[in-house]
Amino acid sequence: EEQLVESGGGSVQPGGSLRLSCAASGFTFGDYAMNWVRQAPGKVPEWVSGISGGDGSTNYADSVKGRFTISRDMAKNTLYLQMNSLKPEDTAVYYCTKAPWREVTKELFEYDSWGQGVLVTVSS
Repeated sequence: EEQLVESGGGSVQPGGSLRLSCAASGFTFGDYAMNWVRQAPGKVPEWVSGISGGDGSTNYADSVKGRFTISRDMAKNTLYLQMNSLKPEDTAVYYCTKAPWREVTKELFEYDSWGQGVLVTVSS
């Protein structure tokens, strides 16, 4: 059974940093594209970042480019999202997701596994 378990959420002041983790199990981690998706209160879910299976190339939404970094540890089967220079508009529940293939896709309906989500709150 495929499983994704996020951790690392919390509250931080504007300009601060947080690192989210996603422990993956039940599939060959490095073979599939992994993504971070967020949903702010009262808004539709938004794709944030993805890392492809295989070569690990990365992609970012314009809203987080230059501030967030996605990475993975193949030995630990863990996906990360380092979030720096956080803004109040980054407040959301963040989800780790898996695509059923290697290429990053921004189409949320194509993901075949989702984590339970972690809350990130950016507020002074």
